[in-house]
Amino acid sequence: MASTSSRMLRLLSLLQTHRFWTGPELSERLEVSDRTLRRDVERLRDLGYPVDAVRGLAGGYQLQAGAALPPLLLEDEEAVAIAVGLRAAAGGGVAGLEVSALGALTKIVSVMPPKLRRRMDAVSTQTQQAPRRGPALDAVVLTRLAQCCRDDERLRFTYDARRASSSGAALPRRHVEPDALVTVGQRWYLVAWDLDRRDWRTFRVDRIADPESSRVRFSPRALPDGLDALEFVQRNTAAMPRRYDVRVVVEADATTVARHAMTWGRVDAAEPDPVTGGARCRVSMSADWLDGPLWLLGEIGADFTVESPPELVAALRTAGERFTRAAARSAPPSVAPPAE
Repeated sequence: MASTSSRMLRLLSLLQTHRFWTGPELSERLEVSDRTLRRDVERLRDLGYPVDAVRGLAGGYQLQAGAALPPLLLEDEEAVAIAVGLRAAAGGGVAGLEVSALGALTKIVSVMPPKLRRRMDAVSTQTQQAPRRGPALDAVVLTRLAQCCRDDERLRFTYDARRASSSGAALPRRHVEPDALVTVGQRWYLVAWDLDRRDWRTFRVDRIADPESSRVRFSPRALPDGLDALEFVQRNTAAMPRRYDVRVVVEADATTVARHAMTWGRVDAAEPDPVTGGARCRVSMSADWLDGPLWLLGEIGADFTVESPPELVAALRTAGERFTRAAARSAPPSVAPPAE
């Protein structure tokens, strides 16, 4: 059995996941009796951690939010992940979050052991983050939505669907049971059950304002057709009218292509090549601009045939001519000597 101090640190680490733990689950994780577990919980309460307990067969423990933030206990991997994430957030992407992220990053780095600081620096310095081209998000809105998703609490917010605002009408107030936050392409979406419309809906987070929790808990529902939140958003966004309906047949298997195109559109297996028998798939996506599909096709790195639209064919021809001219003007590439 571990010492009392190390066991309590492990107990605190488990409770800080915010989930509800049954007594037997914690006893098994810590390899202690129920009586020892109860004593350790009492010690945490004495230290100021508000641990709620539920008695009975379905009883257990859960760490609740208190009046002040108690010391957090992080595993090494968690500390590095948080620091790297804060460094990325400090670079932008969510409006109003840069200063807060930088302050939190400074605090975490200042108490990091040297070995963890070196690990964080290695990950950060060897990773480049592409600039976001999507709409900036309100950090407060994003945080409140995430909390309601986590705690299964009903939510009200104002939503601008780009219809009421253009007509001068008052923006509608929506009442939902939030399920998950999803990023697709350059945008964030909230997946939620709309209580007024009695159906699942997808909301763009940059169009949500004044979110308020109703403090009413709900039992999570299953998304339709066995989809997860990401698949649901992809299906809904693909059905939205866009300027271009892109269909491309790629000379590669669907599993490989999906790793690149999964957040942009659908990838379906197609009939094998009639001459070579090689695997092929079809990438389908809707877009208002063609720079995204152009970038994606270059990222996939396989031969392809455009089925639609003709504007994409023209854009490919223009880009190809530009690259050909650049190659002709550039110095010939140096050939590295073969490795011994």
